Amino acid sequence: MHVETFRIFCDLAELKSFSKTAEKHLLSQSAISQQLAQVELVYKCQLINRKKRPIELTREGQLFYVTSRDILDRYEQFKSELNTMRSSASARINIAAIFSIGMHVLPSYVKKFMVKYPQINVHVEYLEASKIYMQVLSGDIDIGLVAVPKRDRKFEVYEFVNEPLVLVCSPRHLLASESEIDIHKVQFEKFICFDGDVPTRRWIDNILSSYNVVVNPTMEFDNTETIKRAVEINSGVSILPASTIVQEVSIGSLKAIPFSNQNFVRPTGIIVRKNKMYSHACKYFIDLLRGKKAVNVKAKGVWR
Repeated sequence: MHVETFRIFCDLAELKSFSKTAEKHLLSQSAISQQLAQVELVYKCQLINRKKRPIELTREGQLFYVTSRDILDRYEQFKSELNTMRSSASARINIAAIFSIGMHVLPSYVKKFMVKYPQINVHVEYLEASKIYMQVLSGDIDIGLVAVPKRDRKFEVYEFVNEPLVLVCSPRHLLASESEIDIHKVQFEKFICFDGDVPTRRWIDNILSSYNVVVNPTMEFDNTETIKRAVEINSGVSILPASTIVQEVSIGSLKAIPFSNQNFVRPTGIIVRKNKMYSHACKYFIDLLRGKKAVNVKAKGVWR
């Protein structure tokens, strides 16, 4: 049976009119009736009650309609995926990440992806979290990477890496000689932190609150780079993901001190729009980020 037969039957069931269905398909009413009669002859049952006005589906017709609609949906999905495969040579994957993840965590994944798909253009933007959610939802961005991801029915959210949190201070600070530190000591220090609307700020505030630690922020910034510069000049201490200060620690401009209480981490997440059609290359990238391939990171996260 040709796919066009399923399409005509679905339109007939939805429009409830032979004349309107014929007009839509640029056919005569007689041609529509003949196709319906042929289908009924094949399956030996009546699909439409022609005595009703507007016409109505019989019980068998309802079953055939549901099946036809499913076939058409699957056929359209097949055509879409086939077109995606054909255009993969010139494909592009758009990724948006908050700056700290994009700069310090994402590059190793991009390198691994390019080994398998060297012809794919991976475009990375650094955006604040709220804009990432908006652009993933609009379809402008394929994959979003955020800290402390929020759950929303419009998105598929997958765990990414759990980034260890450490106390960060200048090498000239009195705490710089400590090999580890109790989190309660933070409340006695000048504290440099993220702005109040940054998800990482709320996450760290909750950690401090769980230990009954109250800090008095002396400076607030919306990104890790500015926080690091303020700590480097010994304006105060901060709590940051260890992955964001690797370079500064290696050259000695910052000191990272682990906490003695427990291994605090900042969760990060992969967000994609729910039910969006993705190329095989994009699915591979998502699997790579989720740790489904061999990825050399200390803290792995967990497609559907």
